[in-house]
Amino acid sequence: QVQLVESGGGLVQAGDSLRLSCAASGRTFSSRTMGWFRQAPGKEREFVAAIDWSGGSTYYADSVKGRFTITRDNAVNTLYLQMNGLKPEDTANYYCAAQKRAYYTGTYYRQLSEYGYWGHGTQVTVSS
Repeated sequence: QVQLVESGGGLVQAGDSLRLSCAASGRTFSSRTMGWFRQAPGKEREFVAAIDWSGGSTYYADSVKGRFTITRDNAVNTLYLQMNGLKPEDTANYYCAAQKRAYYTGTYYRQLSEYGYWGHGTQVTVSS
């Protein structure tokens, strides 16, 4: 079982940076591929980034590649998302999630169905 709590969201201006954190409880964080997703009002939840259990492999949506960086610290059970060069279109509620299967990433890491544990989200608003 993994419980996830996001923090670090806020209201910023275009071009600013934010770092989101996701604190995990439970003993399985270090064995799970983790992901960040986001959902804007009226839109479906979409993949943002993922990182495998060791932190050795990362994956990004094209829309954030080069601007966002996903990292993790297994020693403190925390996932991060560094967001630079924020744009108004990045405005959304950001969720962290843990994959259902331990020590597994697979090829469907962009799909919500691969993730069995979700946080409640943190709001990011970017003004123009």
